[in-house]
Amino acid sequence: MSMINYASREINCKIVYYGTGLGGKTTNLEYICSRVNPDSKGKMISLATETERTLFLDFLPIDLGEVRGFKTRFHLYTVPGQVYYNASRRLILKGVDGLVFVADSRASRTEANIESMHNLCEDLETYGYDLETIPFAIQYNKRDMDNIVSPEDLRAQINPMGVPDFEGTAINGEGVFETLSCVSKAVVWALA
Repeated sequence: MSMINYASREINCKIVYYGTGLGGKTTNLEYICSRVNPDSKGKMISLATETERTLFLDFLPIDLGEVRGFKTRFHLYTVPGQVYYNASRRLILKGVDGLVFVADSRASRTEANIESMHNLCEDLETYGYDLETIPFAIQYNKRDMDNIVSPEDLRAQINPMGVPDFEGTAINGEGVFETLSCVSKAVVWALA
């Protein structure tokens, strides 16, 4: 879980963006990276192999304040969306403090969303994590596309536990910071 750096007086928290392939996880991080103060963030790093990539971005939000005299630094990760990269996805989840599930709102991606949510639950079980105890939010992305599923139907399909959810269009930033803010505040609250 969270790592404390006493020298810099920072608590390092890991938030993982999980979801289907091409659902908008990378676009969320790219948008965040483009809007966060350059003085409070690191470089966005792409860890790529021939067939997959994982993105990493760390930043120090100003508006969340301190926890017991420590600043909070968030490390954001995306996982590869394709099912055949399950080992990589599982590894990235190790030590997670908060989760954002990015669902693709298009009707054609319904089964992929459901499968990805099941995979998330299985991957978390590997480490003994419980989705009900980890700060967690869902973003219904690609709301600007044609033939999308209603938020009510998406909730019934992938959010029966009723976690905070947000409609979004990551490419233009809609819902991006609202989703991140919800999860990051829940992570900080869990630390306090």
